[in-house]
Amino acid sequence: MEVINVATLGIVSTILVFGIKTGLGCGFADLRKYEIVGICSSYFVISMIMGCLVGTVSREFLEKISGVGLLFHVLLASLMIIAGIYTQKQWNCGCDVSRRTFVFLSLPCPVCLTALFIATTMLATALDLSGIVIGVVVGSVFFFSAVVSSLTFRRLGKTPETLGSVMMFLGVFYVLGAVLVPAHMQAKTMTILPIAVNTGDTLASFAVLSIFIAAGFILYRREKC
Repeated sequence: MEVINVATLGIVSTILVFGIKTGLGCGFADLRKYEIVGICSSYFVISMIMGCLVGTVSREFLEKISGVGLLFHVLLASLMIIAGIYTQKQWNCGCDVSRRTFVFLSLPCPVCLTALFIATTMLATALDLSGIVIGVVVGSVFFFSAVVSSLTFRRLGKTPETLGSVMMFLGVFYVLGAVLVPAHMQAKTMTILPIAVNTGDTLASFAVLSIFIAAGFILYRREKC
């Protein structure tokens, strides 16, 4: 298999994963079918807009966004963990808040939008096609995977408690990704000589994470209703 085919397959797989992530939130929340289609359609429109922007966004701008990506990543993970705990707590009290809390899992966020734009740019470069065509392709793949996964999860008949568990699991997974990936990259570049490591961003990320997790446990420890 040619390198270009492998790259294309990897990028499309990434888009499918993002679509399934959106489908998880929509499928386990108390949403109507037309609402699910509307949310998935918003991603299709966003993908087309990103396709039109391919080649117009400077590399320096993307580097600036990537520079704060770790902080956004940990912030999103923290909010997802807290929302998961809150969803389960309210469901145990007989209150369904999944129509509000699912947004942390399904609706567009800066991290997902940045990753989706990078995937769109890479796919346009790999296939040597115009941005608008790639936008339609990316949007179609995302829309199809999100709608199909949403309806599939919806038929499982799970409660909002399942949505809370999924959000907490993905939140912890996001945190591990934010910690282990930079550590792995630093380990690959280590030499026998001592090097100075800037831990400012990492400490800031953990500070934000600690605050949100502490708030989540406080909510969880309060009275049932």
